[in-house]
Amino acid sequence: MLELVEARILAEQMNLSICGKRISKVTTLHSPHKFAFFHGDPQTYDELLRGRQIGKAAPVGGQLRLEIEDLIFVFGDGVDLRYLNQDEKRPSKHQLLIEFEDGSALSGSIQMYGFLSCVNESDFDSPYYLVAKKKPSPITEEFDMKYFLDILSAPGAEKLSAKAVLATEQRIPGLGNGVLQDILYYANLHPKRKVATFSEEDKDRLFHSIKSTLAQMIELGGRDTEKDLYGVAGRYVTRASKNSVGKPCSICGHPILKEAYLGGSIYYCEGCQVLVK
Repeated sequence: MLELVEARILAEQMNLSICGKRISKVTTLHSPHKFAFFHGDPQTYDELLRGRQIGKAAPVGGQLRLEIEDLIFVFGDGVDLRYLNQDEKRPSKHQLLIEFEDGSALSGSIQMYGFLSCVNESDFDSPYYLVAKKKPSPITEEFDMKYFLDILSAPGAEKLSAKAVLATEQRIPGLGNGVLQDILYYANLHPKRKVATFSEEDKDRLFHSIKSTLAQMIELGGRDTEKDLYGVAGRYVTRASKNSVGKPCSICGHPILKEAYLGGSIYYCEGCQVLVK
């Protein structure tokens, strides 16, 4: 799933691989998918985009914004993007294929659900996109300790769990359930632990874990649970993820556990991340 780390890495790779290329053809819904959500009629995308030139790509929270002259293409959630060179075989299943005049292409495939929006930016009213444009990314200097403490001290926040306050309601756009797990692992905080129980030391440790964990994920080309524009898994080795379930914690030796919580899965070490009620 696209989160701020993946959006950042994919944007950098797109700017190196497809920026400046001109579109020759666009195919949508080659493989119909009822959870592929387009803005407007996807059948018009070929006519709309054919002949246009690709501009710069940039992350917007956990979404990816691609300039195409006076339009933008925004990718969100579960869109799996791949760059294909001139000689590379096109995937048999895809919901989007943008082909370029030089023979290369960009494909987009969805497993669970995803958003693919080609639109004039002034007409794009997605609340997730608009909120992400307004709020500072946690990897910027604007996201400082004061800003973070304001999130934790907002009305009602004290009743929320660590997972809920960090990864729901767009409080920190782009920080989702995926990157959350290692952030909490290194902060020694259980995903279910209530904000009201956080000490000042807990808050300080959590803030610095957000900063350092995300920075390391980006530096190493993403998480090992996700793939980049070329289909290569990231070099950041996740400590609390589907890849580490049942394996011993590298710090204390207790096994990494998996549990369903708040509409998704959480991963944690019961030795390092003790649940304080």
